[in-house]
Amino acid sequence: MSENNVNNVAKEDSSVSSYVIIQNYGGSIIQKLKNDFTTIAKESYPEADDVPIVIVETSNLNYGDYQFNSSMALSKVLRLNHIGDWGTQFGMLIAHLQDEFPSYLTEAPPIGDLLKFYKESKKRFDEDEDFKQRAYQCVVKLQKFDEDIVKAWKLICDVSREDFQRIYKRLNISIIERGESFYQSRMIDLARELEENGKLIEDDGRKILFAQGISVPLTIVKRDGGCTYDTSDMAALKQRLFEEKADWIIYVVDAGQSLHFETVFGAGRDLGYYNPKEKRVEHVGFGLVCGDDKKKLKTREGKAIKLTELLDEGVKRAKAKMEAKRSEKSDTYDNMTDEDFEAAYHAVAYSGIKYADLSQNRKSDYVFSFDRMLDDRGNTAVYLLYAYARIRSIVRKAGAPKTELLTYLDQLQENNEPFPLEHAAEFKLAKHILKFSDCILTAMDSLLMNQICDYVYILATTFHDFYNECYVIHNDRNTVLFKNRLVLCEVTADVMAVCFKILGLNVVEKM
Repeated sequence: MSENNVNNVAKEDSSVSSYVIIQNYGGSIIQKLKNDFTTIAKESYPEADDVPIVIVETSNLNYGDYQFNSSMALSKVLRLNHIGDWGTQFGMLIAHLQDEFPSYLTEAPPIGDLLKFYKESKKRFDEDEDFKQRAYQCVVKLQKFDEDIVKAWKLICDVSREDFQRIYKRLNISIIERGESFYQSRMIDLARELEENGKLIEDDGRKILFAQGISVPLTIVKRDGGCTYDTSDMAALKQRLFEEKADWIIYVVDAGQSLHFETVFGAGRDLGYYNPKEKRVEHVGFGLVCGDDKKKLKTREGKAIKLTELLDEGVKRAKAKMEAKRSEKSDTYDNMTDEDFEAAYHAVAYSGIKYADLSQNRKSDYVFSFDRMLDDRGNTAVYLLYAYARIRSIVRKAGAPKTELLTYLDQLQENNEPFPLEHAAEFKLAKHILKFSDCILTAMDSLLMNQICDYVYILATTFHDFYNECYVIHNDRNTVLFKNRLVLCEVTADVMAVCFKILGLNVVEKM
């Protein structure tokens, strides 16, 4: 079965959008089914040359990864990590770096734990007025490209980037880093343009911009002449619309930023940057991840949990649970090498953590539980991965090569015979498979990824019912009964694999 064709995934910054086009869903067998068992694939979508350009800005890896993967089915997508690398936080870090490592210009500072370093700088910023003013001055100097300050900024960015890249690699995420610094010259141009056109209002030394119908203004220029988060977001919006020529921009940022983005989008409309009837500019907000106490997920000591710690704990628990099952000598692990086993428990851990996020309505807070995440019953990644591996195992044991199934489908077509669906369980499974393209389009409209999770979970349970009620491996390998049901197995597994790809889940053939 042919894999989805993915071309030119950008790994570095570029003014040209990534071209990511899924050519078909499910491969050649589905294509062969033609009028009897079709439309899972490309006919629903426009041709490659006409697809819209979608830009996804993300501050949440899981949600951003989903928005990118689902958007790429229909579009040319540019996925950006819009990091805050040009504002007050970096002023704090630079001022703290100057104090802790005064020789940073000639000797690389051993910063080590950047989170700890940041907390130290934040504490000083909150408690020491002199330090706070120095931090503000560092921001202004940074925005004026002071040579020494820029070097400090680069050192801190390098440390931060190393941490990001380790996480991206573990989660198999490809993303373009394009922080606020990328828009610095555009911020200056934006402020000048707005002032020249009489759009800014003087307010106690600040220069502010109001969006129609919203009482909270955007601060475009601070009292000290520096730019703000508002300035960079306005400059970024303009750049994405006019330079990238985006048709659809998705901001994946927590729900607490809703008013901010409503104001930015409103200002963009007022300034004529885009017409909402022609362009989609949307904020995909998400709620909190909570612990059993229904409060923000923390360690037992009350500290924020690092993503690396969450991933490590997930791998540890997944490995322990699967080793316990392996020791029972379950036939699930027949012919499974140590390498296969390692791939499986890593897939379970990382996919489980992602799916715990994605299977919930993103607008709501939810309680995260490792026990629930690793449950092999119910709507979990573990259940789905096991179901997928089981289907692939059924196909392998059947021993019928795909060429044989393709020949079978060709013969049906040549004889003008419909694809045989006789048992009620066959009809039910086929009907649900055919809902896939509608599911994708619905999710693209609502930007609710749990709709795809629900679809693939129902697909897995529907297949389970089908397999319990219908023989797939028949004594006579030449009967129609065997082949039509084996085709259903193949198509189900292929559609599940596409869902996993869209959701960013790791797929393993054996578990």
